Amino acid sequence: GTYPLLSPLPAVGGNEGVGEVLEVGRRVRALKPRDWVIPADAGLGTWRTQGVFPEEMLLKVPSDIPVLCAATLSVNPCTAFRVLADFESLAPGDSVIQNAANSGVGQAVIQIARASGIRTINVVRDRPDLPKLVERLMALGADHVVTEEMLRKPEMKDIFKSIPRPRLALNCVGGKSTTEMLRHLQSKGTMVTYGGMAKQPVMVPVSAFIFRDVRLRGFWMTQWRKDHAQDQESVAMMMDALCQLIRKGQLTAPACTEVPVQDYRAALEASMKPFVSSKQILLL
Repeated sequence: GTYPLLSPLPAVGGNEGVGEVLEVGRRVRALKPRDWVIPADAGLGTWRTQGVFPEEMLLKVPSDIPVLCAATLSVNPCTAFRVLADFESLAPGDSVIQNAANSGVGQAVIQIARASGIRTINVVRDRPDLPKLVERLMALGADHVVTEEMLRKPEMKDIFKSIPRPRLALNCVGGKSTTEMLRHLQSKGTMVTYGGMAKQPVMVPVSAFIFRDVRLRGFWMTQWRKDHAQDQESVAMMMDALCQLIRKGQLTAPACTEVPVQDYRAALEASMKPFVSSKQILLL
């Protein structure tokens, strides 16, 4: 009940998904039967077999991309694209540091950054299967994967012998993880918070503001879409760029577990277990 976007009840759940257009009204111009569509905004309610919507609530996506990529396109990859593009002018060779690197956004950040020649330092929580997770993120294109505990260790200096300190930090956690990550940000660098998985405030030393002039910003994809509701060119350019990366094999769907809709309870329970870095996909 604390999220700022609350659908009036009763409501259909689900922010993400892909569907196929079955039929259109006489005045519909942007869509036709057999088109693939995804939600144009959050809160559409995708856990359903059929729905009737105004055309502006849907975005057409190409049907030549993998269905799992289309189903997971509308939130996480868009967030990753915007936080990499909108806050710092990054060039090939620059670096980014992020926590929750195994999240859907984190996996997309790794791949989009790699395609642009940007290096990534990826922070994850320590866990029993850490080597397996490190291997998976490196296979996606991660340059470095470190645990939250390693952020305070002298070995971090070794990383910056081969790559510059990051000008951009991406925070999805909050609390201690954020404070430790901020230590490695360049002077005048920017930290963007787009999530708060630890449910703890962002704590920043006063010295980081005074002596290093770091900037703290926030990002919410839903707000970006509201702000650009009349700017369909920006939306189209972003979706185009993401679909091009998908076609080239440079952006894949996050790790997914496909679950028949009748087993939705198992999907909900799995999504709340600790250290799960697989997205639960309902098959309708």
